[in-house]
Amino acid sequence: MKLLKLVPDNTNIHFLKWQWPFFISNILAMIGAVVLLFTHGLNLGVDFVGGQMIRATFVESTVAPVADLRESVGKLGYGEPIIQQFGKPNEVSIRMKLPEGAEDHAELADAMANKITGTLKQTYPGVRIDGVDSVSGKVSGELFKTGMLALLLAMVGISIYIWVRFEWQFGVGALFALVQDLLLTIGMFSLTQMEFDLNIVAALLTLLGYSLNDKIVVYDRIRENLKKYRKMPMPELLDLSVNETLSRTVATSLAVLIMLFSLLLLGPDVIFGFTAAITLGIFVGTYSSIFMSAPILIWLGVTQSSFVPADSGSDSPKKAAIDEA
Repeated sequence: MKLLKLVPDNTNIHFLKWQWPFFISNILAMIGAVVLLFTHGLNLGVDFVGGQMIRATFVESTVAPVADLRESVGKLGYGEPIIQQFGKPNEVSIRMKLPEGAEDHAELADAMANKITGTLKQTYPGVRIDGVDSVSGKVSGELFKTGMLALLLAMVGISIYIWVRFEWQFGVGALFALVQDLLLTIGMFSLTQMEFDLNIVAALLTLLGYSLNDKIVVYDRIRENLKKYRKMPMPELLDLSVNETLSRTVATSLAVLIMLFSLLLLGPDVIFGFTAAITLGIFVGTYSSIFMSAPILIWLGVTQSSFVPADSGSDSPKKAAIDEA
């Protein structure tokens, strides 16, 4: 029986022909993500902002009474609550700043949580309290700084690794593609206002590893072909390299995405944000590996002879064999 091939062996797609439309659309998408971050911000979880988060489900209703709930909790004297739907339409998360003095007296935070949950049960019969989380402001600030530092150091470390293994142009190209992958994924969280917590940072670090693996495969084939085809024009050589690795890239990404879509549709709500981040990140990472990683090398001045040492003998059999290829 003939095996099914997602990408035929004779595939010859001219990716470089569309490099500028792809590049311009990517830059516009990245600018849009930055604008969203400055205008909408991120819906930071309790992990990063400190305070208490109470998760509740209104079992006897299909939709949570968010406006009425905000008014009821606001009257308790703990400040303005941040209430958002969490998962299904009848599930909400109530975020509150810790009361003054709670950093030194934990009982104040417990008293606030008990008062809020008691009000919910009294005002809305049938409500179910799904959980109460509390994080101090000092700890949450340190977690946010540590999480962002981890992402930054991971990207710098990846770029240095590719620089050492290949050349500096490859490192810069990988760094640009990784920044795009992360920025567009974070932009999705700003647009949808899904909660951004430590689980999402873990997802972003996972994406860095996956995206790096994909780009190294492409760059390794480009380096091999640079030594093999000395006279081939760079656009043709890059298209050849991407097409030769296309089957592996598509098959790997498709297999992972099938699993992730299953988790999005059937998985528990508690990992929905984590799964959504990885799903979009893998889609964007695959796109950048195919359409962005190679053109960047041309823009950075890579040519057919950039990484091939000059031969001392112009008519050596070895050079002639390479030139014929």
